[in-house]
Amino acid sequence: MKNETKLILITWLKRLVGLIAGVLWMSIIYSISQSSAPFIEQAPYCMGSTMLIFGLLTAIHKGLDYWSLQNK
Repeated sequence: MKNETKLILITWLKRLVGLIAGVLWMSIIYSISQSSAPFIEQAPYCMGSTMLIFGLLTAIHKGLDYWSLQNK
């Protein structure tokens, strides 16, 4: 694969992963908000899922950045 093609692929992978993470996060937050439990019981799930999803997103983006720098 040419370097230009790899960089375009990496850019689109970043966008796709970001979109998937956003949709996943919104669906989890929505399902948590539909619970009948009080907010004080839901808060740890909201914070935990947010940290996990966006932590993984950050790690994937860093990996893709590293890959793109290796192909320049």
